[in-house]
Amino acid sequence: MASLYDCEPLSPPALSDHMAKKLTKAKAAALYEILANAAPTPRTELHYVNTYTLLVAVTLSAQATDEGVNKAVKPLFAIVQTPQAMVALGEAALCEHIKTIGLWRNKAKNVIALSHMLIEEHGGEVPPSRDALEELPGVGRKTANVVMNVAFGEPTIAVDTHIFRVSNRTGLAPGGTPLAVEDALVKMTPAEYALNAHHWLILHGRYICKARKPECERCQIEHICLYKAKTTAEISKAKTKTKTTTKKKKTVKTKKTKTAVTKKRTTKKKAS
Repeated sequence: MASLYDCEPLSPPALSDHMAKKLTKAKAAALYEILANAAPTPRTELHYVNTYTLLVAVTLSAQATDEGVNKAVKPLFAIVQTPQAMVALGEAALCEHIKTIGLWRNKAKNVIALSHMLIEEHGGEVPPSRDALEELPGVGRKTANVVMNVAFGEPTIAVDTHIFRVSNRTGLAPGGTPLAVEDALVKMTPAEYALNAHHWLILHGRYICKARKPECERCQIEHICLYKAKTTAEISKAKTKTKTTTKKKKTVKTKKTKTAVTKKRTTKKKAS
């Protein structure tokens, strides 16, 4: 069985840098409302064709990018879409398909093993149970939560490195471990946003609230976010850049106006 999550708990010094004060439930609801308006129907960016291939794709995505996984699985899923087909393909051939993904040897073993287990214990079907999913080789809580959410429509929240970061930075659900963050998110997320909360938070972390340099200047929830250490610096920088640009434009405009006035006066003098 895989580890509980794909991101490691932060050490105390690092945690103090990431964690902010906690948002109120009203602020949390406002945060979700903004993210929901920006992306009303969010979807996973992983490529899959059915519940089984979703399970495989998410299992392969541990410590890898969705883009990298998609490049590997698109040709794979063109020929393999069931546990039976995966077992028939075999571990060696599977390795050839996924060798561009990190930890591919171990992942190939797990995919073949979980395929055997699905056939032997679940009739070749992916079980609609988080506990049963976590019993599969290579499947941890995060993977199980993703499958439950995307395939079975359950309001589970899979805490990956992006969601862990966003939850702590914004103050939405501060926590020292992924499980603590998940529990906090479940409590803080209004029912009407629970189904898509995972997608909104992961997309926000992936494209806006980035690990090394969050793009706070174009963040729609900046006014709610409590992570002022980064936010203030980024926004101040953006505002300074805007002011400088505006000042330059005004200076150029003033120079052009003065030049035009001078030319006009010179023309009048010559005429007289």
